[in-house]
Amino acid sequence: MVEVTTVLGPVPADTLGLVLPHEHVLCDLTPLALRDPAIPETRIELANAHAVAYRPNDHKGNHLLSRAAVARGELDVFAAAGGGTIVEMTTDGIGRDPDGLAALSRETGVAIVAGAGFYTAEFVDAETRAQDTEILASRIETHIREGFPGTAIRAGVIGEIGCAWPLADFERRSLVAAAIAQRRTGLSVNVHPGRHPDAPHEIMDVLERAGADPARVAISHVDRTYFDFPAIARLAARGCWIEFDFFGIETSQYWFGVADLPTDWMRLRYVRQAMEAGFGDRVLLSHDICTRSRLAAYGGHGYAHLAANVTGLMRDRGFAAAEIDRLMRDNPRRFLTGGV
Repeated sequence: MVEVTTVLGPVPADTLGLVLPHEHVLCDLTPLALRDPAIPETRIELANAHAVAYRPNDHKGNHLLSRAAVARGELDVFAAAGGGTIVEMTTDGIGRDPDGLAALSRETGVAIVAGAGFYTAEFVDAETRAQDTEILASRIETHIREGFPGTAIRAGVIGEIGCAWPLADFERRSLVAAAIAQRRTGLSVNVHPGRHPDAPHEIMDVLERAGADPARVAISHVDRTYFDFPAIARLAARGCWIEFDFFGIETSQYWFGVADLPTDWMRLRYVRQAMEAGFGDRVLLSHDICTRSRLAAYGGHGYAHLAANVTGLMRDRGFAAAEIDRLMRDNPRRFLTGGV
């Protein structure tokens, strides 16, 4: 029986149900510029909900997901919409909380797969930044085989491995460490690329030279990195998974610069093109929720958006039921298990 390791232990892969392959449930991605204790936290209310969602990086507290009661409610909504599993991509440096995830999974019935690895250099501590590749790889492997520090809760995926543009020296070592850990454990790797169209290709070059299997690598945030299908196809042709994980974000204001972010329908058009080009077995869909303003409790779409809303858009635009299941259930299960 093929199994996937969740925060509550191994489960049969065929019981995962509808899977969100890239989310954050408990994390702290507060921008460094807002970490000054003198800066007050923004309280999200009806009168400012749009302002916070429109410029999420301008509001302290928006990137801190730490309220168990709120998270529990969000996961309950996801489960009620037919959701089964969330792959939680919070890595070292951005507030991973394995015990908190286990409690939430136990209380809601939603399976949660935790990620091992390291986020971008600016978020990890100085000691971690100074460690060599072998130590970083050993830390990842320990989190997979034995558990996160102080717990018996084990990771079931590697990532998201954080990368900036250009790559910092630590981030290059982190990628190589992820490739080493992949070879030793057989788990798949998810990578957060820098915000430049060359970044995913540089990342794939580093991983392949380090011996990673491209078929076990997912490049996240394709829908904020590329804005035409030929560029997406060039990345997919390298044999990796391509992840459209900004579903629910429909805004002309990209908080990290000028970019023509697509709507959900435009994302689905790229997905259809990918399927027609023969890449349909390597497409992943998710929301990458990492701010309060995207949670339903604060006026956002929440984790249920793909299941409750996007599947309807897919049916309206000619996606067959089998194709929807392939994208929402089969593909993320195969990514986690290596194709099974």
